[in-house]
Amino acid sequence: MAYRDTEQNENNVAHNIKEGAGAAFHAAHQGLEATENFAMNAVDQTSKAIKRAADNVNEMMDRDNENQE
Repeated sequence: MAYRDTEQNENNVAHNIKEGAGAAFHAAHQGLEATENFAMNAVDQTSKAIKRAADNVNEMMDRDNENQE
């Protein structure tokens, strides 16, 4: 009987370790996804800002050319 109890306890411990590791990996994965989303949003916003700046420069150059004509 004691052997079965010991074996069952070992199985419970192994199961709990596996569950804990799974939860830790899941949390790490969610953290990485959040970081990726934040980084991609920053890239998107930077791209939009650069495009707006370039559009503004082009518009200013067009106006300057019109004024010189």
